Amino acid sequence: MTTVEHLQAATDHAVEIVAAGAPQLSAAASTEVSQLAAAIANDVRGARAEWQKAFPACSITFERAARDGLEYLSSPTPTLVRLADSKNGSAVPYAHALADVASAACSLGEPNLDVIGRAAMAAATQLHGAGVAGSTRAADQHIDAVLSEQPASTTALRTPAPAGAGQPTIAAAAESPPAKSLPDLLADLDALVGLERVKAQVRRQTNMLRANRLRVAKGLRTLDVAQHLVFVGNPGTGKTTVARLLVQIYRALGILAKGQLVETDRAGLVAGYEGQTAIKTTTVTTSALGGGLFIDEAYALLRDDDDAFGHEAIDTLVKLMEDHRDDLVVIVAGYPDEMHEFVAANPGLKSRFALTIVFDDYSDDELVTIFTRLAAESDYTAPPEVVERFRTRLAAEVRGPGFGNGRFVRNVFEAAAVSQSCRIADIVDPSEEELRRLEPVDLDGGLE
Repeated sequence: MTTVEHLQAATDHAVEIVAAGAPQLSAAASTEVSQLAAAIANDVRGARAEWQKAFPACSITFERAARDGLEYLSSPTPTLVRLADSKNGSAVPYAHALADVASAACSLGEPNLDVIGRAAMAAATQLHGAGVAGSTRAADQHIDAVLSEQPASTTALRTPAPAGAGQPTIAAAAESPPAKSLPDLLADLDALVGLERVKAQVRRQTNMLRANRLRVAKGLRTLDVAQHLVFVGNPGTGKTTVARLLVQIYRALGILAKGQLVETDRAGLVAGYEGQTAIKTTTVTTSALGGGLFIDEAYALLRDDDDAFGHEAIDTLVKLMEDHRDDLVVIVAGYPDEMHEFVAANPGLKSRFALTIVFDDYSDDELVTIFTRLAAESDYTAPPEVVERFRTRLAAEVRGPGFGNGRFVRNVFEAAAVSQSCRIADIVDPSEEELRRLEPVDLDGGLE
């Protein structure tokens, strides 16, 4: 089905839903779906011609339709509002149909990053206007349905040749995690506490990759997307968690075959004798093919200019990143200043790590949320007085480079659980409530 046919089918379906449930609104629905499609594809090269083919009977120009439909990116359409206000059963189906129109419209012309974002925003807005739970996730499902019909990758994934005489032994690839859909992965991302800047960057990266798939389907050149990433921030800010999600997002988009994340550091890449570092680095990196390699405290790879082993590891890594540019994502992580110096120290690294994602420290409220979630997930209860004690002690904690953030919270919680177990040790048959409940005194011991 062509782009025009896809949009026509989505449009016809939307109008049919309204005609069946509220015939007097069908003409208005026909107009607003054309406006919605134009607003999404506005400023996209080649979109006007395809839009005109999809709406040959439209009495207004593409530019006018785009102007009139701009509000539908952030507000429900008038027809949807009337259906929802009158409790008409067509409201939810019509909202989903509008999301389909938005998804189809993002394929008009030569798709780019902005059009994907507009389509996702418009779809979520219409779904939310009809009261659809999890509207953002539902919108992603509509966008993902369009992308699933497109080619998965611009190039075929490469399979490394088996090791031969004189070559380093190739490690077995790490086990792939269970496959998840793109909407589910983005929902997992949204569910993380805080990290708003990180979420926005990952969403932007995802939208760029989505746009590339749509462009491939039209035989267009693809956008230049930074594949390898630098994560900077203090410990415990979710860098490893986001890395795992990001690699699986690449897998869901068809860029990576497996989506596993191999985690390592200097000790995992650098050997103690000359000539062995290249073998060790190759073995670990090859085990990540089809997925991602996460190097924590990556600046430790290069202790100083005279660190021959560190230089060997980096040179080997740069070559492997080039050799396997279609089936490997490398993410390096650490403190901001040190990571900047590390990437700048080697031209090969600087040219390959074009995108840096900053992980901010958590606020007190976010750390409290992490604490209460951790307690609930571990079958403990943290009543208000415990939360207040945690806030008080948290406020007294010295912040700065090296602050543990989520790691600090986990240490506090685990120490508090130990204190609680000691407190109830003399109770012969503790109740479930006694086994679950934390008391402020448990945190006093847990923070020492």
